[in-house]
Amino acid sequence: MENRKTYFHLHLISDSTGETLIAAGRAAAAQFQAFHAVEHVYPLIRNRKQLMQVIESIDKAPGIVLFTIVDRELAQMVSTECQRLGVPSVAVLDPIIDLFQSYLGTASRRRSGAQHVMDADYFARIDALTFTMDHDDGQLPVDFNEADVVLVGISRTSKTPTSIYLANRGIRTANLPIVPGVPLPESLVSATRPLIVGLVATTERIAQVRQNRVLGATQDYHGADYVDRAAINEELRYARQLCNRHNWPVIDVTRRSIEETAAAIVALRPRLR
Repeated sequence: MENRKTYFHLHLISDSTGETLIAAGRAAAAQFQAFHAVEHVYPLIRNRKQLMQVIESIDKAPGIVLFTIVDRELAQMVSTECQRLGVPSVAVLDPIIDLFQSYLGTASRRRSGAQHVMDADYFARIDALTFTMDHDDGQLPVDFNEADVVLVGISRTSKTPTSIYLANRGIRTANLPIVPGVPLPESLVSATRPLIVGLVATTERIAQVRQNRVLGATQDYHGADYVDRAAINEELRYARQLCNRHNWPVIDVTRRSIEETAAAIVALRPRLR
């Protein structure tokens, strides 16, 4: 039986997409395993009217407030209103910006969404995302040698979400399901450019995840075999044998978040850092 968790509200207010806040909030919340954050994300908050609607939402579900708003008046408004409501708030980027200003000896330009400027890195991420979506779940195997990374593993080992996360870092990622009795495409076996990584998990973990999926939406598996632990164990054994045969590194994702799995993959190939 799982340990019961205490829930709390986590309000994330951003004048941009909110990605920075989401990452920071989740990283902090992960340090408190007895608690679960109910996230409320408010992106693109750039005027008083929008902000007051957010404050009303916070008043209805008090909790921790994190915000990244470069407009000083709006940022001060968040702090003042949160103090009035008696809820804690933190301007997440302010201490970092202050540190940069102190070291560099100049004030920041304070631009909303400055990290999303459409530069070469932005277009590299778009290219990687397009490639990754086109090569999800074994699609277009002829292109495997054009990938930076190819993830292989049995059904429900987090191949697709990990691929998308890597693509958001500009890493062209393909993934391929391993199915007992179905040979690997020659284009993968002969690929020399990509890092090929096998993803595995415990039998129990995979069985739990599969039980929560609609069987009709999953190809190559049918009926009770899909969630049968003996069958899953055999699939995992077969996957490990394939990876060992081709000298592909294997990562156990059972207790890893998508971010941790992606970090482990990047660490295997320094040129992707």
